Amino acid sequence: MNDLDISRLQSLGIATQPRTQETAELGQDDFLRIMLAQLENQDPTSPLEGNEFLSQITQFSIADGISGLNDSFSDLSNSLTSNQALQASALVGRSVLILGDTATLSDTGNLQGRAALTEAANSVTVDIFSQGGELVHSLNLGPQAPGNVDFSWNGLNSDGETAVPGAYRVVARANIGGSEQALNTLVSARVDSVTLQNGRGGLEVNLAGIGPVSFSSVEEIR
Repeated sequence: MNDLDISRLQSLGIATQPRTQETAELGQDDFLRIMLAQLENQDPTSPLEGNEFLSQITQFSIADGISGLNDSFSDLSNSLTSNQALQASALVGRSVLILGDTATLSDTGNLQGRAALTEAANSVTVDIFSQGGELVHSLNLGPQAPGNVDFSWNGLNSDGETAVPGAYRVVARANIGGSEQALNTLVSARVDSVTLQNGRGGLEVNLAGIGPVSFSSVEEIR
């Protein structure tokens, strides 16, 4: 249909004005008017087959319906992204828990995290290392039942001196039945800002001392 002769349409009383860039696409009303004119002006010796007519209508309806669905899904996607961005912006200034082993000691001397236990442990220990790999302090959390084990470090090293604020590596381990096992850790970090990934979808939260991480990786909001 894109190659229709405009003069032919005008002679049939369908196209009343030249097609510009703004009017270059035929809508449903245009299509039905063209089909009606096609029926009125068909060759009597070779009339349009009924199934051919229905096929054209079906093809147009499908194309028009898909176009409408695409527009609707696009609007829905934009709405959901905007709503997610609004919700995520409320996180700025709050702390979240994410899976990882790099935690930040704040200026006020506080580092928090969580270890996950699948079974009871005789003891749980969290070692805190500097970025250079030096052991700064060990937290002995004692016996623990299965589940989440929260831990907190006040920033004092093994000598009782105040450690420098910044990023530290945490390693949690548990003694279970006389065998030492490594534990997964979640670390707490402050949300400094939220970034909307235009064109790529999704959101990123920029965490103090850690950097940007996917919003979907946030396990808990504190």
